[in-house]
Parts: sequence; structure tokens; C-alpha cells
Amino acid sequence: MILATEGLVLVDKPPGMTSHDVVDAVRRHLGTRKVGHAGTLDPMATGLLVLGVGRATRLLRYFGDLPKMYAGTAMLGLETDTLDADGTIVRSSPVTATPQEVAAAAAALVGESMQTPPAYSAVKVGGRKLYEAARKGDELEAPPRPIRVDTFDVTGFDGTGFAFAVTCSGGTYVRVLVSDVGRALGCGAYLTALRRTAIGPFAVGEAEPPEAARPLPLERAVAHLPRLPLEAEEALAASHGRPLGPAGIEGSYAVFDPDGGLIGVYRDHGAMARPEVILAGA
Repeated sequence: MILATEGLVLVDKPPGMTSHDVVDAVRRHLGTRKVGHAGTLDPMATGLLVLGVGRATRLLRYFGDLPKMYAGTAMLGLETDTLDADGTIVRSSPVTATPQEVAAAAAALVGESMQTPPAYSAVKVGGRKLYEAARKGDELEAPPRPIRVDTFDVTGFDGTGFAFAVTCSGGTYVRVLVSDVGRALGCGAYLTALRRTAIGPFAVGEAEPPEAARPLPLERAVAHLPRLPLEAEEALAASHGRPLGPAGIEGSYAVFDPDGGLIGVYRDHGAMARPEVILAGA
């Protein structure tokens, strides 16, 4: 079977692979270099990773604001330098928390806040990745960034650890949330497992292993955006990147030709709509 070399790819990332490893695997599998990913997962994490192939790489920018859903587990009473199971234990404390106290500590993190990226992360400060600096013993700290936690539910508790489900904004470090719970309880905590189950309307149940991934139609990459069908004359103008009349739609929206083909993405600017991405004719 000849696989398409353009479209949206939903990968179920196995543990131990970096997001870049997944991109390389999909490149080899599909025989194309033009592959990119929307958001990352730490090597120990598993679950949904969204990739774009061909022209779909130009649409990955529209995934950044979609909420992410995770399921995971955490250990109480221990802290690691990386805030997860890949790190070295640096502190231990007795655990006296009740299930109600754990649930309350998690619930207290729901809402908007500022979060400082962990020392062992790929965030760059002064051109250096934090994890590279941390491994050399250099102390660098990234400035805090705004995040949003929509839900943080404790789904299980066994006295020494807990299971949870989180829905949060892109760019949120779940291992920092877990560490915050441990700090609030006074005993510390670290992330022991994490699985991303969904990104917006895209669920891990649709995903495939990197070596078996099949591109979905290009149109799936804008399934979460408002859809605007155009008449033939407007579609021709849009395919050449010309401004259109405003659609009265807030934010970015996908425009389609009369046959249902994706032309690109537009956004209203006052009395006209201007293109953000044009795919037609590429």
C-alpha cells in the first residue's frame, strides 16, 4: 500500500522516545523529511502526539491553544531533581495526607496561574536549554509563564501515591503540578507515569505507533477551526492569497472551495479578511 505523504498524523508515543525521535521515525516510515510536531511529550510520557506531514506542517500553529488531557500517577513523600521518575531522589518525608487533603490540594491548582518551567526541560534561557545547563550544574531559571488548569481530579489514592486526570492549557508542565501538590501537603511528590489522552477534539484512541502511522486528510488539521465555504469567485481569489470580505468569525477560520477542498486559513481584520496560511495550489 502506498501511504500518503501529506496530512495530519496522530501518534501514540511509546515511553523512552523523545518527540524528535517520533518525528524521525515517521520520516523514515513515510519517506519524507517534511514532518513536524505540535507540542512535545517528555521521554517517560506516552500518548497522543500530533504531527503534520507536508503542507500540514504549516497548520500545526493552530494546535497550540487547544486544551490537553492527561492521565497519570504520582508518588508522595519523595522528590526528585527532575520532578519525575527519570530523576534522582533528593528528598523524602513522611506521608500523613488523607484522600480528601490530596484532592483538595489538586483542586486548589485549578484556574489561571503563572508556572515556572522545571530545571530539566527543553526551555531555552540565553540560548541554552535548561536541562543541558542543569546537567552541568549551572543554575538557570526560565521566567514564569501563564498557564490554565481546567480540571485536576484525583482518581485514586493508596496512602503513598495517587492517580489523577488533568485538563490544562498547552505549555503546562504536569510534573510541576504534581510537585505543587506535594509541596502543599508538606511531604513532596513526583510524577511516576503520564499519558496524554487528548488534544482538543483529537483522542489517543485514533492514534497509531510511529512505525505504522498513516496520514489523515489535510482537512483534519483544521477540524477544530470554524469552517467557511466559499463561492467559486471567492475561492479563486483566496487561492491566490487575496483579501476577502469579513466573515464575522472571531479568530482564525478555515476556508474551503465549492468542492470541499481546503484553501487555507483566514482571520478578519476590520473591514476585510486576510490570509494567515494559503495551501491551495501548493
